[in-house]
Amino acid sequence: MNMDDLIDHAKTLDAVLILRPEPGDGSPEVSWGDAFIYYAPGGVIPATQPFATIVTKDYPDEPGSGLDQPGAFRLNIAAPKAEFARVIGAPPHDAHARDAWFPHPVYGAAGWVSVVNPDTQFMEALRLLDAAHAAARNRQTRRRMSPKAR
Repeated sequence: MNMDDLIDHAKTLDAVLILRPEPGDGSPEVSWGDAFIYYAPGGVIPATQPFATIVTKDYPDEPGSGLDQPGAFRLNIAAPKAEFARVIGAPPHDAHARDAWFPHPVYGAAGWVSVVNPDTQFMEALRLLDAAHAAARNRQTRRRMSPKAR
């Protein structure tokens, strides 16, 4: 499986906006080649974090995941609490392992899960993308219904 398979699945979800920064679009060079997946019913980048990202390189401000190998990528998902607990299980976790879930190197404490090059974990990755999408949709619905939002 490759990152395009994950992006193709994300495109089937309602109200999804996928940003894929590239040279010349004004995005920082470090983000080129990556993908940022948002719940965005209006088609406009929301003022919230994406519910999933796919990165193709280790970022300078976080521990590495060995993404310097050809074809390597890391899927990161803002998992609902129960899904995070189910998928992560007990330590130890290896952020360099392929096809194994681990807490995101920086945002794990906030419920983000990561996997490098999911293969046997591909179907789980799709389930988690669906769950994260539903959670993002529910958060936005609650915000719209909140008395403060009116």
